[in-house]
Parts: sequence; C-alpha cells; structure tokens
Amino acid sequence: MDWLDEVNWDERGLVPAIAQEAASGDVLMVAWMNREALAATVARGEAVYWSRSRGRLWHKGEESGHVQQVHEVRLDCDGDVVLLKVTQHGHEPGIACHTGRHSCFFRRYDNGRWISVDPVLKDPELIYR
Repeated sequence: MDWLDEVNWDERGLVPAIAQEAASGDVLMVAWMNREALAATVARGEAVYWSRSRGRLWHKGEESGHVQQVHEVRLDCDGDVVLLKVTQHGHEPGIACHTGRHSCFFRRYDNGRWISVDPVLKDPELIYR
C-alpha cells in the first residue's frame, strides 16, 4: 500500500495539517493538504498546502518569503490529521501568520470575547506588496 493511501482524506480529498514549531512546540497554523500537497511537502522538505480560497497548491512563503522547513511529518491515530514539525524561515524569522504574527493563534477567549494577546512582529502591508 502507498503511504498516501493510509491518510483518511475527507470527501473533498483533503486533510487538515497542523504546523508546529519544532523548537518551541508552538502551534503556528492549520491549513489543508491534498495528496499532491503532502507528496510535494515530503519531496521538497518545505510545507506545501492546498489553498481552498485559491483552488491550487500553495507553497508556504511563496508571497511572503516565510517558508516552513519541515523536519518531521506525523499522522494521527485516525489517519485524518497531519502534523508538520517545522522551522519558520524568512526575511523576518518566526512569522507564520499573514497578520505579521508568530502564530495564527493569537486570540484568546476572555470573559465572552476574543482578545489579541500576541504582538504584530511586522506590518503585513510591508510583507505582502
């Protein structure tokens, strides 16, 4: 059996992929992968996702320069979630989020509302021109 056949793809042929910073354990982002994206990630050693909004493969950092070097790829017990252990590289190392933050998980629930608790490291207007 092909290793890609062991992934439980959803009805759209996708699986959620979690990018976790290898050094700190921080969860940087969650995206989607199809078979081609997962195979490309393994072949390149850099994260490649399936962009649902663009309808195409998306090499993380193709616009921002914030590339994810993949050290390890794991599959959960049900085969329906992929975990990438990565190092975030780029012009401003450590920025994974399109908002210019370290992680996409920068909002914390507090007493009935979401509060931004992590700083913007670089203005996104300066990242995406």
